[in-house]
Amino acid sequence: MAINGYTDKMSVQPGQNLKFMVNSENGKYRTEIVRLIHGDTNPEGPGFKVEKVNAKVNREYNGKKQEIHMGSYIKFDDHPALQSLESFSLQAMILSTTPDLGEQAILSKWDPKGNKGYGLFIDKEGCISLWIGDQDGNVEKVSTGKPLIYGAWFFVGASFDAATRKVTVFQEARVTKTNGKFSLAYGIEEHNASVEKQIDIEPEADNGTPFIIASLIDKQVDGKFKAIKRYNGKIDRPRVASTALSKEEMEAWIENPSGANVAAAWNFSKGISKKGFDDIRRVFDTSPNQIHGETVNMPTRAVTGYNWTSEEHNFVHAPEQYGAIHFHDDDLTDAGWDVDFEWTIPDDLPSGVYAAHVVSGDDEDYITFFVRPKKGKPTAKAVLIMPTASYLAYANNRFQDVPLAQVMFGRAPVVQQDDMYLGEHAEYGLSTYDFHNDGTGVCFSSNLRPILNMRPKYRHTLSPSLWQFNADLHLVDWLTEKGFKFDVVTDQDVHFEGADLLNQYNVALTGSHPEYYSGPMMDAVEDFQANGGRFMYMGSNGFYWIVTFDPNNPSIMEVRKNFGNNAWKAWPGEVHLSLTGEFGTIWKHRGRAPQKIGGTGYVAQGFEISSYFRRTEDSQDPSVSWIFEGIEDEKIGDFGLVGGGAAGLELDIYDNELGTPPHAVIIASSEDHSSVYMPVAEELYFNVPGMAGDENPRVRADMVYYPTPNGGAVFSTSSISYCGSLSHNNYDNNISKLTENVLKKFISDEPLPGSTKREKVGLA
Repeated sequence: MAINGYTDKMSVQPGQNLKFMVNSENGKYRTEIVRLIHGDTNPEGPGFKVEKVNAKVNREYNGKKQEIHMGSYIKFDDHPALQSLESFSLQAMILSTTPDLGEQAILSKWDPKGNKGYGLFIDKEGCISLWIGDQDGNVEKVSTGKPLIYGAWFFVGASFDAATRKVTVFQEARVTKTNGKFSLAYGIEEHNASVEKQIDIEPEADNGTPFIIASLIDKQVDGKFKAIKRYNGKIDRPRVASTALSKEEMEAWIENPSGANVAAAWNFSKGISKKGFDDIRRVFDTSPNQIHGETVNMPTRAVTGYNWTSEEHNFVHAPEQYGAIHFHDDDLTDAGWDVDFEWTIPDDLPSGVYAAHVVSGDDEDYITFFVRPKKGKPTAKAVLIMPTASYLAYANNRFQDVPLAQVMFGRAPVVQQDDMYLGEHAEYGLSTYDFHNDGTGVCFSSNLRPILNMRPKYRHTLSPSLWQFNADLHLVDWLTEKGFKFDVVTDQDVHFEGADLLNQYNVALTGSHPEYYSGPMMDAVEDFQANGGRFMYMGSNGFYWIVTFDPNNPSIMEVRKNFGNNAWKAWPGEVHLSLTGEFGTIWKHRGRAPQKIGGTGYVAQGFEISSYFRRTEDSQDPSVSWIFEGIEDEKIGDFGLVGGGAAGLELDIYDNELGTPPHAVIIASSEDHSSVYMPVAEELYFNVPGMAGDENPRVRADMVYYPTPNGGAVFSTSSISYCGSLSHNNYDNNISKLTENVLKKFISDEPLPGSTKREKVGLA
């Protein structure tokens, strides 16, 4: 992995500029733009396929090693009010999630190279400590001597009196019945402490370093800043005074900082509107100095503060109880690399899936991106919606590190070199299936970093073959081999442009696993169907988790997990998305079950061998029998590159109670799933024997078809492994034939059998 990289955006159209950031540890490298067709290197399939693109950027470059500096914090300009302090006080409400992890900065104006300045820290023993460094680099550290407790709020503070050179440092637990891990302070009071000490030095406040919350920043040789002594946990109501306050005066300042000696009083809840945070990066100072700041690497907002009562779970309704920010030492939303080269997408470049193939010695990487048509100028009647939200959700996941992986997968996970590299390099960022170092779940993901599992040739640990992006190339390959003209867009494009984007096409196809969907995406698909659009749901576990994108930086996606089949659960009161204020978790719990727009919804999973479908009696009806034209088999898809069958990994089911239209027809259902296949969590009321796939009749995939208004229709495969069967026997098989029958009808402007009159107009 000596070379890798990323682009500044995932979706680009002709005429737009695309930036490439490359890390090449061996120096020189060569770039070649390629169109990706098939990324599966399995010898039983068609093999790896790319088409070379004649591009001006195809040449050799002088590469360099580029570092990633992770960790979230808040930075401020070097304000005079914080430079000129002689006497001062620092205070905050904090909930530490790794008090025993070593030195961590809470509030600081500290030069780590010269050891100059002042700051409030957690020391090596997990105690609150005030650091003071003079102009000569002499340092005094005064500690409370009592370690903090994980999961409990503490009122912490320190002061320095320049006249007497007296330092006071304290910490005091603030436990209520609802605001943390404990309901009573019993046993925690022994961790309260207050210490006074006379010191011989005074701080060098004008040290050329800005004030930072939740970290120190160390300027590197390249001029970039590296976060060090990073803090894990929540900070609420931080304050700075230009005089040495008593603890009692600081107490009054928690809610009401006042007087001429207020240097800074940050209110993290300011900026909350009825639609979430107006700008999630902005942090506001309510003092006359107006020392406003900006977060780096997206710490978590919309989290409960020290005064949360549990009576309100939506932060927009009680912003005063959500005055905290949760920082993590491994947050990452932008690698911040320098641009290596740029490419303006040619006007004649066809829409499709592309990559910059970068090679340095024996190492290579495919930096993937998607080319859509120019806005308002479709080039085909069919559009493939690439599920980039799901790619971001699984970006750089580390399933091989999960202790129960072998039990869950029913086999030993196959670990790739990329997986081992990720295991050793946390700085590449986490997926929304991982935990931060403090044990909390990851709710943000970004494409502004190398995503090592969004590449051709990558075999995912979760699948017996492929998963996510590389599995979706199975469908790209089939469409290409069968000669279908199709455009490529991303679901992020759909998020921002809505049904207007989809309405340009006769038919829209999903990828194999469109699991993560935003409200605007859901609306777009439903409005497209209402307008007569024909929809092919080519996978399973779609339209499941609720996500959104940052309107100020579309590269960043947010999810809050709870109440579903999930890897982690959000803390109480923290289920609403900070970017929009809307309730998170899964769409089913928002009254928008997947069955409403795809006819089927997530029911079971089993990351082992895949099975097959069996045609139903209802499929013989003339209204749907055309789907099986040229097919004599009763078993459908008992072959394939993903687990050996077309029905596998994750399965969707027909369910009228959850919104499957009453006129929908199950044309085939899967069978013979092994005991590794289990119902998903939200399907269970009680865990009882007989729930596994070999005993439970609901553990199956239902292939479904039904007409929609204005000549439209929906076809759902209901299985993630389905597309892995398309290329079997040189594309001559019943899965390929069935899919071809549907797509040809859907692309046509002619009415579908048994449907209402078609009013939707295709391409001009």
